[in-house]
Amino acid sequence: MSSNVTEGVVQTGKLLVHIAENGHSFELECDEYYIVEAVQRFLESVTGIQFNDQLLLCLDMKLESQRPLSTYRLPSGDREVFLFNRARMRSNSEPPADEQVDIIDIPDPQVPSSSHNRHPLDDAPDPALKALPSYERQFRYHFQFGDAIYSRTRAKLDICERLFREQKVQERALEIAGHNLDHFYRMILQNYRDFEKFYSQQHRRHANLLANFGRDIEKLKACKILPALQGASRRCLLDFVKEENLQKAVEDCSNSHKQFENKVLDFKQEFGQLKRNAEQLFSSKASFHVGEIETTLKEHQRYINEQKSIMQTLRKDVNTVKKLVDDSLSSKLSSSLRPHDAVSALGPMYDSHEKSCLPKMQDCERAISKLLNFCQDKKNEMNVFVHKYMQQIAYIQYTIKGVRFEFSVFQELFKRQSDQFEHLRVVHGIGPAYRACLAEVVRRKATMKLYMGMAGQLAERLATKREAEVRRREEFLRVHSLYIPRDILTSMGLYDTPNQCDVNITPFDTNLLDIDISDVDRYAPEHLVGLLSKTEKQGTSRGSFSMSNDSSHTAEIEESVVDSPEKFDSMDLLEGSELAEIAGTSKMEVENAKLKAELASKIAMICSMSPEFDYESLDDSRLDSLLKSAAEKTTEALNLKDQYQKHLQTMLKTKQIQCESYEKRIKELEQRLSDQYLQARELPADEDTSKLTHSAVRTDDNKSEITGVGETHVEHAPAETMDEFSCASSSTNKTGLLFKQGKAQEGLDDNMTDSSGMLNPQLDSSMIDPHRDEGHLCDKEGNDSYAGLSLATSMAVSMSQPSNALPPEIATEQGLDCKKGADLVQELQGALEEKAIQLGEAENKLKALIEEVAKLGRELEISRKLLDESQMNCAHLENCLHQAREEAQTHRCAADRRASEYSALRASAVKMHSLFERLKTCVSSSGIAGLAESLRGLFLSLGNSISENEDDGTVDFRECIRVLADKVGVLSRQRLDLLDRYSKAEANTEQLTKELDEKKELVKTLYVKHQMEKQANKEKISFGRLEVHEIAAFVLNSARHYEAINRNSSHYYLSAESVALFADHLPNRPTYIVGQIVHIERQSVRSPLPTGDQNRDRLDVLTSDAGSNLLTLNAGSTLNPYGLPVGCEYFVVTVAMLPDTTIHSPSPS
Repeated sequence: MSSNVTEGVVQTGKLLVHIAENGHSFELECDEYYIVEAVQRFLESVTGIQFNDQLLLCLDMKLESQRPLSTYRLPSGDREVFLFNRARMRSNSEPPADEQVDIIDIPDPQVPSSSHNRHPLDDAPDPALKALPSYERQFRYHFQFGDAIYSRTRAKLDICERLFREQKVQERALEIAGHNLDHFYRMILQNYRDFEKFYSQQHRRHANLLANFGRDIEKLKACKILPALQGASRRCLLDFVKEENLQKAVEDCSNSHKQFENKVLDFKQEFGQLKRNAEQLFSSKASFHVGEIETTLKEHQRYINEQKSIMQTLRKDVNTVKKLVDDSLSSKLSSSLRPHDAVSALGPMYDSHEKSCLPKMQDCERAISKLLNFCQDKKNEMNVFVHKYMQQIAYIQYTIKGVRFEFSVFQELFKRQSDQFEHLRVVHGIGPAYRACLAEVVRRKATMKLYMGMAGQLAERLATKREAEVRRREEFLRVHSLYIPRDILTSMGLYDTPNQCDVNITPFDTNLLDIDISDVDRYAPEHLVGLLSKTEKQGTSRGSFSMSNDSSHTAEIEESVVDSPEKFDSMDLLEGSELAEIAGTSKMEVENAKLKAELASKIAMICSMSPEFDYESLDDSRLDSLLKSAAEKTTEALNLKDQYQKHLQTMLKTKQIQCESYEKRIKELEQRLSDQYLQARELPADEDTSKLTHSAVRTDDNKSEITGVGETHVEHAPAETMDEFSCASSSTNKTGLLFKQGKAQEGLDDNMTDSSGMLNPQLDSSMIDPHRDEGHLCDKEGNDSYAGLSLATSMAVSMSQPSNALPPEIATEQGLDCKKGADLVQELQGALEEKAIQLGEAENKLKALIEEVAKLGRELEISRKLLDESQMNCAHLENCLHQAREEAQTHRCAADRRASEYSALRASAVKMHSLFERLKTCVSSSGIAGLAESLRGLFLSLGNSISENEDDGTVDFRECIRVLADKVGVLSRQRLDLLDRYSKAEANTEQLTKELDEKKELVKTLYVKHQMEKQANKEKISFGRLEVHEIAAFVLNSARHYEAINRNSSHYYLSAESVALFADHLPNRPTYIVGQIVHIERQSVRSPLPTGDQNRDRLDVLTSDAGSNLLTLNAGSTLNPYGLPVGCEYFVVTVAMLPDTTIHSPSPS
């Protein structure tokens, strides 16, 4: 694996590493050439996890210490690395400690004080102006207090979010670890499945060997070997092994088989425990923790939003009071907004801060604190879960390693078990091997015949090529020797001729047994020495153990089964060649030899097939394809058999018709030749010349009919073979005829066609058309000039010469000289003798024809034998088809049984469906009151409809309906009782509701009274020492001043502004005034000034509405307005109007 960067560019970035045990994350600036070891050293320094205990995983890859990061395509923005601590994965490791949370402590601000932070308005003469700085300090305190609360809440929420992120990291780490374990678990699970398959195969195979051992022994005893193979100590197949040692081997194998089975059962239990642990681990998820925390965080986000809203309100109020203070300092207050109005408006805002805003923020802080505790608990739970989860993963990985080790141990045990059962396999395989050997003998004999025939065919083809080459060279020398001297041509080497090609084969397979294909079933019948049928096998395997040599063993079995017919088929000897008659054999014999070789090869292949292999060891798809292919091949073979049988019958009928025609024609020719021969012998020697001539001509005509066979052949032969028939001897002529016959046979194809026209075309042409010779003689009557040439070049043509060729010569000689009559007679006698010789030759030809007919008879007999053999093959195929049909019938019976079971189940399901429909109708049609009666009616109807042969399901359903009806009846009665009780309870409830309403009215009245008393207590008028924010009562005295009612001290007078506030809107001054003290100003009486009148006028101005602009005057310059002695202290009190306060003024007198 290489880094995914271009050449010359180094991939750099941040490597993000997550710690699985606590969810912490670290970023490392690095490039792709960083070694993993350097990253591990850095993590060791920042996390404290030892180098040897670190396990780094990226996806499903383990990071090796000596490799660079580029091997794993790191650093990358979409890839994360997780660090696992091996020390924490050990079973004896300590559980993780509780999560420690560091919360930043933000203290609350100090309560503000006017003495520490003086404000210019603190010395203002107006009590309302003096109150503004106090409100500003209080509002700023409220804002700072709220900000501290918000900061603490925000910090706690950040910690909660961090804990949530860490748990998400731990969840991903668990997924990575789970995927890594799942990878190895799937591998070991696949190995276990292969182990089960291989063990099942071997177990069943060995169980079959043990179960069939007695049967195999009986079969071997019953099967006698061939007489030629028998000896003193070998009479049957059982003599091939030592019987006395077999029983002990069987006992040892049986004990070993049981022990091995127990070991496998123990191993299966161990693996079952591993499987349960792994599945339990994969099923346990930690996502519920994270999901719950995420939902809770989203729900608590509203507290932060609420605190933000409150902080905005506090900030706005601070800005408002600050603006009022600034306006007051700059004297920018509008005429409509007076200081006491501003102070009155700030009072409710202050109460809202104290009673609503700040308590809500504290409540939000407490809610977030609870959330932090909840997240901390969940984080501790996640840490413990990760710790236990990783310990379980480590334990399962350790168990997987042990199982893998046991797999290797079982592999060796499998080999030992297989070696121990070797003797039983030998006993089981003796019979098939013996039958395979006999079939191999038959195959080799057939193959040898084909091999030798091909050698002869090759020799004939080479001889034909040599003769063609010789003729071509002779023609070349004949043309060019006229121009080039002979010695020059000799020097050129052009007078050389090709040598004869002798095809010699050293004899082989001379020691083969003299047996045929029928002897295989005779001496090694399939029911004794063949492979077990499918029903005899009590179970075979359906898989192979994919480990080491055992899997290759099974693969070799399948390969031998599939490939052996292709590799060792005897038909490869004739690959690329056509079916033809070779080495004196007919096409039928060649086909028969091929069929024998193929059948013997298939028998040997079937017997050589390992007993460990059968259809159940294949996959379902491959088994279906094999069965389908076998069915198609069987159907095709049966069709070919039928067609070939019909073809053989047609050929046989044609042969019979031709033989009858040949016999009839031969008899006719024999009779005619016999008659002519007798007539020629009975002629007197002293007959005149004309009679002798006439007799010779008649004899010649008859003989010409006999030679018509060769003549006909010559007329229809190709031009290139005409020279082969130009020799004068009859033996040479016969050789040429045979050669032509062989050449005519080469043009046939491989199909089993009608070969009647190629067996003896000479006889066909003459015997099928018996009148051809006579027509030929008529055509030759006018030819007299070529008689001598015809006699010299061809016996057939000379024998076909017309009889009128001699009489003109004899007539000429008689006309010239009568004295030459004796010489003419002698010549005629010589001619007669010559004709007699020709007649003898004709007799020899007739004998040759008779031999040819005998040969045809033998070929016919051979064809009959081939037909019989084909019929035997057809019978064998029919037996195989019958067996296949029986197996198909068995499968069909099983299918019918399953179909009947399915029909019964379907009928039961339909019946239950109808019952449930009736139940559904019964329930839906009737109301609640009539449900019980409806169910009882259904129960009775089911009882009436049930017959004796009903199944238990219907009876149980009826019983359930009865129980249901009873219970519904009980519930109905209970319902009526409950309805009665409900009506009574409802009446009682109404009565109690009325009483409750009355009590509520009483409680409400008492509550209002209590609130009023509480308000009165809370707003109780202070008669002791007066303080700011307390309520005071002022009474109009005799001097028309409002003086406070006070037990401790007197001289508390209401300021003119407050009097104006309370009395301006009234027609008369009230007798008393009650208000909340806003400001108290301490004064003292000084000595009177000379300008007393001016002071009096100034006081009048202060008490009027137009004197509001003179509030900045010094209060110490005021004289004695209340008639007190000099030096006496008094207090001017500024009050604010209480809400919902009614001021009573006296009626005007």
